[in-house]
Amino acid sequence: MPVINIDCGKITKEQKEKLVEVLVSKASEILNLPEEAFLTFIKENDLDNIGKGRQLLSEIHKNK
Repeated sequence: MPVINIDCGKITKEQKEKLVEVLVSKASEILNLPEEAFLTFIKENDLDNIGKGRQLLSEIHKNK
């Protein structure tokens, strides 16, 4: 059973639905497997939990 993992910041339900739809469709086509075989996990990360270089993304975005 193929697994697709997505790690990202907060996204809407509509964005999640579109990601799952498009990624599974394309992976199914490439791997020649039925779409029902795929599991997709979406892990949303708060910007306080993501670092870029030596700063948290929450601090980087706060300064913009």
